[in-house]
Amino acid sequence: MAEMLTPGATIGILGGGQLGRMLSVAAARLGFKTHIFEPGANPPAGQVADHVTTAAYDDENALKTFADSVNVITYEFENIPTQALDLLEVHCPIRPGREALRVSQDRLTEKAFLQGLGLQTAPFADITNLESLHSAIDEIGTPAILKTRRFGYDGKGQARLRSPGDAETALADMAGAPSILEGFVDFSHEVSVIAARGLDGQVACFDPGENVHRDGILHTTTIPARLSPAQRTDAVLLAANILNALDYVGVMGVELFVTPQGLIVNEIAPRVHNSGHWTQNGCAVDQFEQHIRAVAGWSLGDGQRHSDVVMENLIGYDMDRVPELARERDVALHLYGKAEVKAGRKMGHFNRIVRKG
Repeated sequence: MAEMLTPGATIGILGGGQLGRMLSVAAARLGFKTHIFEPGANPPAGQVADHVTTAAYDDENALKTFADSVNVITYEFENIPTQALDLLEVHCPIRPGREALRVSQDRLTEKAFLQGLGLQTAPFADITNLESLHSAIDEIGTPAILKTRRFGYDGKGQARLRSPGDAETALADMAGAPSILEGFVDFSHEVSVIAARGLDGQVACFDPGENVHRDGILHTTTIPARLSPAQRTDAVLLAANILNALDYVGVMGVELFVTPQGLIVNEIAPRVHNSGHWTQNGCAVDQFEQHIRAVAGWSLGDGQRHSDVVMENLIGYDMDRVPELARERDVALHLYGKAEVKAGRKMGHFNRIVRKG
């Protein structure tokens, strides 16, 4: 097993958004330095990191210099160009590893991987042209949703089909990108498991949270989720199954649909996850520290919850609520330091501790 990193070591983070910011804060608490690699200027993570490299992912010299300056590399988003990873891993270990990225970067590959583990997913079909879309609709039916196989997030890169007549318009919305058709799942609610696996194979899962979305963006996560004891156990075990199959190191978000037929896997995200932000105020060791522990070769925290929590995202002009929220008892604000407020932009979140009795 690789040696544990000791305080003073530097953790490289690909991506400088809010997840990179919160990873940097967690790393600092454990005595680590962080170095952010981000193409965009003045990223949120740069405000709290020790070093920032502003360069494109095809800048080979910048990538090599970055890799030589850190002890391990991790990432805050999964759509990192393969060529950049090829160069980086020659110089420095990347955790989580390449297989998790390969699987999660392509929705078709991901669905096939999950089914190969014996897990349930929505019915799906590879879409290459209008003919294949019509054939898939004949098999899967409508309503359904057409998604780009790569690069979609927060509801982007998706088109709903309410009837077969929507096929041509939906395909045009994909702008020529390889796509996948997914049948709708009749579910009561969505939950997610934030799970972690260490270098030694130890697995620790946080309590499943119940998610509500608005306009394709996560609105709230409530802990505990509405699950039976058996469903709760199944959710944790299937997340552990995924982590072990990928020989994963780090934190992963696993989104699940709750149905009468059991839990259906919606998608996996090989990184810390928006639906895990509640752990910052509901657990002694949150998802960000858990991820840093894992990639640094430390033992994992157990993830036990000490409080019930409702996490709510602050989107765009929700920032107008900050003064009021700051006065509320049992509310913890987490703002991302983004200078410009934009509609639909994640500006921060807050965790409301729900006291019992």
